[in-house]
Amino acid sequence: MENVHPHSDNLTTTLPTQIEVLGLSWHLILFPLLFYPTICLLLRYHRLRQTLEEFPYTTRKSFASMTNEHALHIQQNLSQLEFPTIFEKALQFALFRTYGIPSISRLLVHTGELSEAANATKRYADTVLLIAEFMNYDPISERSVEAIGRMNYIHSQYQKAGKISNEDMLYTLALFALEPARWISKYEWRKLEDFENCAVGTFWKGLGDAMGINYGKLRSSEWTDGLHWLDEVNEWSEGYEKEKMIPDLNNNKTADQTIAILLWNIPDALKPIGTKVVSALMDDRLRTAMMYEKPPQFYFTLLATIFNIRKYILRYFCLPRPYVFRYHLLSDEPSKENTYFLKTWEAHPWYVKPTLRNRFGPLAWISWLRGLPLPGDEGEKYWPKGYKLEQVGPNIMRGKGAEYWKESKEGLARERGKGCPFGRAKVE
Repeated sequence: MENVHPHSDNLTTTLPTQIEVLGLSWHLILFPLLFYPTICLLLRYHRLRQTLEEFPYTTRKSFASMTNEHALHIQQNLSQLEFPTIFEKALQFALFRTYGIPSISRLLVHTGELSEAANATKRYADTVLLIAEFMNYDPISERSVEAIGRMNYIHSQYQKAGKISNEDMLYTLALFALEPARWISKYEWRKLEDFENCAVGTFWKGLGDAMGINYGKLRSSEWTDGLHWLDEVNEWSEGYEKEKMIPDLNNNKTADQTIAILLWNIPDALKPIGTKVVSALMDDRLRTAMMYEKPPQFYFTLLATIFNIRKYILRYFCLPRPYVFRYHLLSDEPSKENTYFLKTWEAHPWYVKPTLRNRFGPLAWISWLRGLPLPGDEGEKYWPKGYKLEQVGPNIMRGKGAEYWKESKEGLARERGKGCPFGRAKVE
């Protein structure tokens, strides 16, 4: 008699089914693991293709017709969606790099705007919000034009006194145009395309026109497009640095205060390490001018490793940032008092609204744990009711410049609305 296991039929019928189910489960697990990096990469480059569809600057000839408005929107895609962290750090470093020129750092020390801790954080916040105003709103919008007018008024007071030279203005403009592409090329998951570099050059050339900067030191008298202008600005600024970026105690003072702001939320015990990290981000010329020691090789290796890992993760494992989460520093709508707010803060919470999120969110906890002020603390000290542009800048200029603004507003709006900023001869 054949010995049959009482459950043999169940075994033979259920075992294959279990294997199939198990196999299907593994397929469901393996499929996303294998294809998720490809999907991420495709979606990331899809945004680049979308930008080209919206702004079809596909040939070098077409670059010559790029308008201020198109340049702004292409640059916003880079600064708010594609590379927000590195773009912001590049602009911070551009500002920091200007302090390696003694004629610039000397003025800041003389005015006490960045060489003294009490003024440094406000001056930094003022600079951030003015730049954000004309980088985030259309060239002919009231907010953009008013921010440029306010910046021009502040500069004009020092220009009249012979304390700011045109060369220093051109050099500062050059760094804001050049540093983002340099940092993105070095630290991001992809490099900028030519039309994106052209947009950055077009935007900052248009801004320089609105600031009345003289381009007489550049090689050409006219430029075909943003790339042409960028190349010549890069060539000139390199020569200017070789001549003017030299060691000076004023450089060191402004560097110390700026690094203190950048490391504001780091525990005091870790700040010497943070300073060495910042020093490792400098090139030899800037480090020498700032009178900083070159850190051990370990810091250079550590930074290179971190940024290479970051590149890989962003490229293959991070989906593109949705527009709803774009990096946007300013409030779009005015308050009842017709003021605007910064949405975040680096050091003291200047112009930040004391909302629940700002007082109890992640950034607030970091500040609270370190005993630092939160938005709304210390009464009106940090302007928790927001800012009006005529109040931004050094305390001695607060509320001043209304006549200057009225006189320059129409001209600025006309200049910013001219479309493409090329094909115009430079001012001699």
